[in-house]
Amino acid sequence: MKSSALLLSASLFVGALLPTIGAAQVVVASTVPQTGTSQPISPEPAVARPSTTPCVVSLFSNLPFNDYGTRTLSFTPPSGCTGPWSKVVLTADITVTAGRQFDRTAKFFLGGADIYFGTTAEPRAALSPSWHIERDLTDYSALFTVPQVGVASIQNVVNSTYTGLIYGSATLLFYPANAANLAPAVPSVVLPLANNTTTRVSSTTDQQAATFTLPRNVTRAYLDVISQSQSTDEFWYTCVPNDVAGPLENCGNSAFRETEITIDGVPAGVAPVYPWIYTGGIDPYLWEPLPGVETLNFKPYRVDLTPFAGLLSDGTPHTVAVSVFNADSGFDEASTLLLYTDPNAATVSGGITVNTLAALPTPQIDQALNTAADGTVSGPVNVRSQRAWTISGYVMTSSGRVDTTLQASNSFSNLQDEKVSDNSNIYKQNLSQDTEQQELVTTTSASGTIQTQHNASYPLVILYNQTPDDNNDGGFYIANYVKQQKFDTLRTPFGGNSTPVTSTEVVESSDTLRYSAAGSLLGHDTNHTTSTYGAKDAQGNCIYRGLTADQLILTQVNDSTSCSLVP
Repeated sequence: MKSSALLLSASLFVGALLPTIGAAQVVVASTVPQTGTSQPISPEPAVARPSTTPCVVSLFSNLPFNDYGTRTLSFTPPSGCTGPWSKVVLTADITVTAGRQFDRTAKFFLGGADIYFGTTAEPRAALSPSWHIERDLTDYSALFTVPQVGVASIQNVVNSTYTGLIYGSATLLFYPANAANLAPAVPSVVLPLANNTTTRVSSTTDQQAATFTLPRNVTRAYLDVISQSQSTDEFWYTCVPNDVAGPLENCGNSAFRETEITIDGVPAGVAPVYPWIYTGGIDPYLWEPLPGVETLNFKPYRVDLTPFAGLLSDGTPHTVAVSVFNADSGFDEASTLLLYTDPNAATVSGGITVNTLAALPTPQIDQALNTAADGTVSGPVNVRSQRAWTISGYVMTSSGRVDTTLQASNSFSNLQDEKVSDNSNIYKQNLSQDTEQQELVTTTSASGTIQTQHNASYPLVILYNQTPDDNNDGGFYIANYVKQQKFDTLRTPFGGNSTPVTSTEVVESSDTLRYSAAGSLLGHDTNHTTSTYGAKDAQGNCIYRGLTADQLILTQVNDSTSCSLVP
C-alpha cells in the first residue's frame, strides 16, 4: 500500500486553534455501548470482579499528555489491605480533545513492568473521543506488595497543526480474598526485561535483553510479551520482499514477523505477532466508533518457559532476550518474566533434556510479478512459514521430580494480489493472512500427568483498491475492507476433564474514500462496521456482544448468553 494512503490520519481531520493545557480533563466514558454516538467502544467485557469490596489506589488523575516526555508514577500498597488478593485490576479512562491528532502509543509501567500497553483513538473537529480500559493484573501481584515507582507515557505532539490534547486517569483495584473469593496461586517474582520502558528492535538481531541471577527454587516460568509495530513496520502485514518493494511502492522484509525468545542465546520460545491496526491505519473512518481488535488495549502473549525452571535455578546469571524476526524499523518490545517458586525448598535442581527449537524460522517466498508495456506491475506475492518443536525439562522440587514437556507448532501464510499503475491511478493490494500457534504442555509428577493446551489463531483480510473515478477528471476512489479476527482456546484440567475456555473477537469494516485529481480528500461513503466478542468459561457459561455502526455512528447492540453465538 502506498504510504500516502496508509497515513491518512493527519489529513482527514481538521483541527482547531492551539488549545490551552488544563482547558479540558478526562471525560469518563460509559462502559455500556450508547447507540447514536461516535464514541469509541469495544465489545470486550470488563474484567470479572470478585464480590468483595476493593481497596482503591489512584495512580494518576486528569494527567495531561502534550509532549514526548514521561510522567512519573508513585505507588504505595493500600493500607489495611495487604494481599494475597483474589484479584487486582487496572482501570483507566482516556480522553482526546476535539481537533486534529494522530493515534498515539500509550504505555504505563510500575516497578519497571508494563501494566498497560495500547494506542489512542483519533479525534475530529466535532468529536472528543473518550474510552475506558481494564487489565487483569492479578498475576503481577508481587509488584504491589511494596512501594513502587513507575512512568506513564503517551508521547504526543501539540501545536498549531496537531491540536488534540490527551488526558488520562488510572486506578488500581485490590479485591481482598475470602472464603467465597479465594486468592489464586500467583507468581512469586515479577521481573521486567526493561526498566519502565520498552525497547525498539529494528532488525532480526536487535534484542530486548536482561541478565538476572534468579531465585534458587524456581518451579515454573513464563514470559509475557507484547511486540508492537512502529514506523515502517506499523503495516508489516502489507510488506513484500525487498527485491520487489520498489516496483510495488511498498515496505520490505516480506509480510512475515515472529517474536523469538532465547535464554543464554539458546532458543527457548516463540510468540506470534498480532496484526494490530491503529485508529489512523489504512483508512481512519474504518475505526470510528468501533476500533480494531485490541487496538486500545493490547493483550500480551504468554510464553511458557517452565522446561527451563531447573536451569534458571542454578544460581548463575542467565540472560533472557526477545527479538522480532524480520523487524525493519521497527517493534517496541514489552516483556515481563513471571516466576513461581517452591514454598517448601530454598533450592531446587534440574535441567533441559530436549530442545528441538530452531534459532530462526525459514519462511518460503513465492512471487510472480509481471510488468506490462504501460508500466503496470501486477501479480501474486506470497510468504509462508511452518515449523514444530519440542522442549523438555525437569526440576527436583520439595515434592519430588516434575517433568515438563512443551510440544508446539505454528504456521503462517500471507497471500497478496498486487497491481500498481501510476499512470492509470490504479493501486490494488488484496491480502489474506493467517497466523496459528498450538502448544501442548504435559506435566508429570508423583501426583500424575496433566496437560494444558493453548491454541491461537489470527486471521486477517485486507482489500485495498484504488481506481479512477467515473468523471475522467483524474480523481480516484480508494475502497477499503478489513476483517480482523482473534481466536484463543485454553484447555486446562478442570474437574477431571479438559474443558476449553475460548474467546473470539472479530471486527469487519468497509469504507470508500473519494479524492480529487490533486489528491485532496473530498469525502467518504459506504461506511459500515461490525464488532463482536464471544467467550465460554470453564463451566460452560457464555457471553456475547455484537456491535454495528453505520456512517460513524453506533446503531445496534446485541448482548446474549447463548453459546450458539460463540464459535
